[in-house]
Amino acid sequence: MGQTETAQTILSELREFAGFSPCEQRYIRRSLDVGLGRHDAFRRWARGPAEAASIRTQYVIYQDLKLLRGLLKGETESSEHVRLDDLESVMGPLLRVTTFDLAQGRLESFSAYRFLYERLLGAEARPWLPGAFCGAAALPHIRPDRRKALLQSISEAAATAPGWSPRPPRFFPEFVELEDAA
Repeated sequence: MGQTETAQTILSELREFAGFSPCEQRYIRRSLDVGLGRHDAFRRWARGPAEAASIRTQYVIYQDLKLLRGLLKGETESSEHVRLDDLESVMGPLLRVTTFDLAQGRLESFSAYRFLYERLLGAEARPWLPGAFCGAAALPHIRPDRRKALLQSISEAAATAPGWSPRPPRFFPEFVELEDAA
């Protein structure tokens, strides 16, 4: 990939992130800190005891990401030839983590979910994301009004994609501390 193409990819991903709501942007940055071990999420993101408890639970739930990364990196067959064993070993943990994130009420669309999970798990996760998102969004853990909005946010094209790009994500949003103007 040439320098110009890489810059265009980063710019495209930056624009996509900018299109998410402030709540989604904050949750994505927090989740990347937790899931990628970038920073102390408690110190950076917890605004009170409830959010600290949520982050603590997120650290525990996100332990499944290590397993998923290993399973997905080892997957070399096309999605048409995925063994049935892979469904249980990949979808179980992916559905559990996805359900946690959607139940937090801060990801409002499939686009924001996909953006986050491509960064947490890599490009190899793309074929699995529509199924995990729809499965988790349809569970009773999600309030009915949110369930409807989440399921309506996935486009037909995303749900029925004939293939997925192997290109890894380039832009990983981080916390930006604003300085006092005074």
